[in-house]
Amino acid sequence: MYNFNMKKLKYDVVIIGGGTSGCACAYNCAKNNLKTLLVEKNNFLGGLMTAGLVVPVMRSSCEDLNCDYYKKLVDTSKKYNAQITYQGNNDGWFNPELLKIIFDDILSENKISKNLDILFETDVKEVKLREKKIEYVILNSRLLSIPIYSSYFVDATGIGALSKLAGCHFLDDTEIKQQNSLRFILGNVDTEKFCKFIESVDLDRDITNTYRNDIYTNNELHFTTACTWDTNKKWALDEYLKKGVEEGLLNEGDRAYFQVFSIAAGHGQVAFNCPRINNFNDNPYKYSNELIVARKAIYRLYKFVKAFFPGFENAVISNIAAQTGIREEGRVKSRYIYTKDDLISSNTFENPVLSANYSIDIHSDKKNKSVLQKTSVYQLPIESLISAEVNNLFTIGKLVGADFNAHSALRVQKSCMSMGEAVGKYIAKIIS
Repeated sequence: MYNFNMKKLKYDVVIIGGGTSGCACAYNCAKNNLKTLLVEKNNFLGGLMTAGLVVPVMRSSCEDLNCDYYKKLVDTSKKYNAQITYQGNNDGWFNPELLKIIFDDILSENKISKNLDILFETDVKEVKLREKKIEYVILNSRLLSIPIYSSYFVDATGIGALSKLAGCHFLDDTEIKQQNSLRFILGNVDTEKFCKFIESVDLDRDITNTYRNDIYTNNELHFTTACTWDTNKKWALDEYLKKGVEEGLLNEGDRAYFQVFSIAAGHGQVAFNCPRINNFNDNPYKYSNELIVARKAIYRLYKFVKAFFPGFENAVISNIAAQTGIREEGRVKSRYIYTKDDLISSNTFENPVLSANYSIDIHSDKKNKSVLQKTSVYQLPIESLISAEVNNLFTIGKLVGADFNAHSALRVQKSCMSMGEAVGKYIAKIIS
């Protein structure tokens, strides 16, 4: 039986959620000598990058504004042979399984670990408020159910678990919902054979491309290709999906979105960014049924690629994501609500937390209703990460206080890491 030292249960910062933004925040808090607690519901870190199989990181500029943690992730991943740099200098191609070890490694460095405690398989159960501040939280785990006090709290859960318990309001500015994804990985694929096939049938190198480099990919062949049922461009692979529907291997909805990537150090593995599923996050019964529907779709896609795509003849399902790829679920009301106008006008701010140029990216369940709108470089203010209602609460990652359209650009992993890094540095500055 553990004998918990009650003196350890007061922190400078408590971060709920050890995913993309939460790990970045914890690293920077601890690096700046703040006594930090990181709470994670899974038995590993990484959130959607690991549990959700969301790799690679979508390319976006950062202009060296709060990108130190991302660079640390790239450098550490290289040591594990778990990262490649794709064409166009996209260095965000990682191995999702090895990332579970890599996140541990980054947060176990001597200077970090001396200031950081991590609790796995733990979530927040209760919040005590006093004078518009969180005084303490009660965590839920097999071993611990006692008050945890802190000067500052950070909600990095993606779903707003801490913010909901603290009584925060969420933005409700649209009836449009992003579709979710349930990703999966197929193994035992002859990727060389598959690359020859996709390069021969699709000559549009903006959609289908392959890359091999002695240094950046360890001389391994990597690739990406995609198609959708939208008619805004010609999708070469869609004729094969249509045949799959005609032959009864696929449903019509399976054509909505099809995208695959190779995986760093994932010999013979292919990552699927599909199927897309409906967003029923406000109805647990419908949401649960959607997961059953999604796994059935995964098996259909598996049978389809084995039948139609050279290289997949001996493929096996090696991994189905343990966490749904939820693109947007709840945006917390913040001190400054960041808008689409801020983004497309490239507004600048006194305290910017990131610099990015990822597109406005909305995944719709309706044909020709998805949006991918390019942008110039934009900033985000720290005030969009501070709760408007709880004075010592920060909300980062997908909880950013932004309107629906702006959120669709801000939600990507590189930007979420910058948010976490910026909040860690900001709290350190306040406390000092």
